[in-house]
Amino acid sequence: MKTNHFLGFSRLLFVFCACAQLSAAQFTKRSDIEFARVGERSLKLDLYIPTQKQRIPLIVWVHGGAWRSGTKSEMPLLDLVQEGWPAASVEYRLSPEAQFPAQIHDIKAAIRFLRKEAKKHGVDAGSVLIAGASAGAHLAALVGVTNGHKELEGEVGENDGEDSSVQGIISFYGAANLTTILSQSTPHGLNVRVPALKLLLGAEPTEVSDAARLASPVFHVDKNDPPLLLFHGDQDPQMPINQSHELEGAYRSANCNVRFEVVHGAGHGGKQFYDEERLAIVKRFLTENLPAPSNRRSD
Repeated sequence: MKTNHFLGFSRLLFVFCACAQLSAAQFTKRSDIEFARVGERSLKLDLYIPTQKQRIPLIVWVHGGAWRSGTKSEMPLLDLVQEGWPAASVEYRLSPEAQFPAQIHDIKAAIRFLRKEAKKHGVDAGSVLIAGASAGAHLAALVGVTNGHKELEGEVGENDGEDSSVQGIISFYGAANLTTILSQSTPHGLNVRVPALKLLLGAEPTEVSDAARLASPVFHVDKNDPPLLLFHGDQDPQMPINQSHELEGAYRSANCNVRFEVVHGAGHGGKQFYDEERLAIVKRFLTENLPAPSNRRSD
């Protein structure tokens, strides 16, 4: 009888593993694709390619980590990939290695690379949405509202003739105004943000006000900016929710397309931001604001 129970369990385990493999097989991942070099430093991205017919746009994901840590392996939007949206999770130089605006130069270089090379990998990068979390959301928003900004385009990579613009932005609990973030922060938030901003900017924002303004998406918003979707927890102890309120306000003042979803009871990050309810909002945002021609999937 024990043997029969063991065999039954083994069969169930096999079925479970087979189902897991089928789920995982809904996309392929191509890791460590070099998109640029800075001296001897290789910058890489991971490409997630759906096995089913692809949707528009290509999602470019920017990881968080207070600008000083984190890796491109932290990509929480795999459910979207499995439903047909391709994604690229990009690497950028962290603040202990290079100060701002190196991070923006790297991300824009990744977008230019994708525009030139994506079709070789079976991906359409004609339409791009940039998304990120925390510090990555700040960088994503800044990339999104500075299409064509000469000082922030940089000279990283070998694809200068390609377009680095994006057609949509999603910010998960990100910064938006580095000149006000410290005054809005809790004591815990100050313990995190002060050293992080010193690494990013070279000093506290009040000491390098021009750099702080250049690094703040709210000061770049104009009527031509792409649609924006914001998520922020109303109990966030690290990133003040007023940062997202400020970016929403700048968008509304410019008569731009913006939607702000407050995640009630949520802190800084967590599964609640990527659950079925929030991802349904993301999917609606993608299909309504960045549709394929005739609202059909692309080839």
